[in-house]
Amino acid sequence: MENRDTHLATMDAAALIEAYAAGRLSPVEVIEDTLARIDRDNPAINAFCHVDHEGALAAAREAETRWRAGKPLGPVDGLPVTMKDLTRVRGMPAREGTLISDPSPCTEDGPPARRMREAGAIILGKTTTPEYGWKGVTDSPLTGVTYNPWDTRLTPGGSSGGAAAACALNLGVMHQGGDSGGSIRIPASFTGTFGFKPTFGLVPQWPPCSLPSMSHLGPITRSVDDAIRMLNVIGRYDSRDSYAIAAAPEDWGEGTQAPLTGMRIGLITQAERVSVDPQVTAAIERAATQFQALGAEVVPDDLDLHEAGEAFKILWYSTSWRLCSQMTEGERRQISEGLMRNAWRGESFCANDVHAAQEARAMLTSRFEASFRNRFDLFLMPSVAVLPFAAGQEVPEGRGMCDWMDWTPFTYPFNLTRQPAASVPCGFSEEGLPIGCQLVGARFNDRAVLRASRAYLAAHPTRFPDAPNDPR
Repeated sequence: MENRDTHLATMDAAALIEAYAAGRLSPVEVIEDTLARIDRDNPAINAFCHVDHEGALAAAREAETRWRAGKPLGPVDGLPVTMKDLTRVRGMPAREGTLISDPSPCTEDGPPARRMREAGAIILGKTTTPEYGWKGVTDSPLTGVTYNPWDTRLTPGGSSGGAAAACALNLGVMHQGGDSGGSIRIPASFTGTFGFKPTFGLVPQWPPCSLPSMSHLGPITRSVDDAIRMLNVIGRYDSRDSYAIAAAPEDWGEGTQAPLTGMRIGLITQAERVSVDPQVTAAIERAATQFQALGAEVVPDDLDLHEAGEAFKILWYSTSWRLCSQMTEGERRQISEGLMRNAWRGESFCANDVHAAQEARAMLTSRFEASFRNRFDLFLMPSVAVLPFAAGQEVPEGRGMCDWMDWTPFTYPFNLTRQPAASVPCGFSEEGLPIGCQLVGARFNDRAVLRASRAYLAAHPTRFPDAPNDPR
């Protein structure tokens, strides 16, 4: 990768806020620089489906006036951020990755956009997603293929792949993702960024998505501190979301600087019926040793994730069918073949199947929560079972896999159980590709996940690409 002057390109949220307060930088300078880097780098990665140059600069000028007057709105005022294209942002379209969506601008903000805007953050634009977020990679008939900045021949994962690809290049310091089966953690792992899925209901969303009881909104950032800063804004109750829970911590970062001494972590390295890449396994085992060096007790465990698969597929496929059954024949011909294939699978399920899946989900949640009450503070495991693979494909070649759920056995169980989970960068493959480890906590114990993530990255800081590596 070519050498560049990356001063602004490497600054995190705390550094930018400090520079604003000291008068060394203005929001206008930062937004101009960020927009210029988006214009330069996005053609190689296709992470943005909408960039609001005019609106971002206007908002930056307002933030600059507030900072000069010594009256910033708060800890994100003037910071460049992005929203996933499944989220409504006033003045921007919400195309959801599909040709059949309404191209007109939204007239109001969804909860994360509203909270960030009210706090003075500068919304740069919208990041790419597969249609309706239906799979674990990011490509769609509307926006084409999104690429991994570490190697543009490869996928960044999905469905928040645009957010993660933009984050790896620091095209904005905070990126909102959504996660119904791993869609924050998968792309965070593939891009070497930090992705956090909070306890379900603590970060509200509206309008509801197709599978509202499993969808979590959360941050994708280059540091845990930036994620906490974002959570302190978006992790606030909103009555529009009927699933929202008014139980978020006042300060998501409280206690997260404590050492890991006394923390007990269960180690999972394998998943039934799925072959984990040996380099992924080696990275997770190395991370386990590193957590022990930080004071935690790490104990191998055999938590059975396999039983989650059937329940998840019933709910996922039946939701796809409900979505597609409302479309006209003409609309169905314009959507992804894979999404339609999932819908036809879902057509065969009856109400009894769905209720049985929900019962299995309840039992799974009870069992997993008992593991935390009786044995562990956290679980440590791979974020995904494979390394980043060819862009534009749903599964890696030569692995005998049928769909994205075959290589993500460690992510979707925790959407069923609604527990907090993070993907933490924990090294690189022999080819120089990022690998992520996943930390999972009990419901409402989000700060334990953040605490362990923060301690790990403080001791083992990662690195990021200076520019897209584009060998195509």
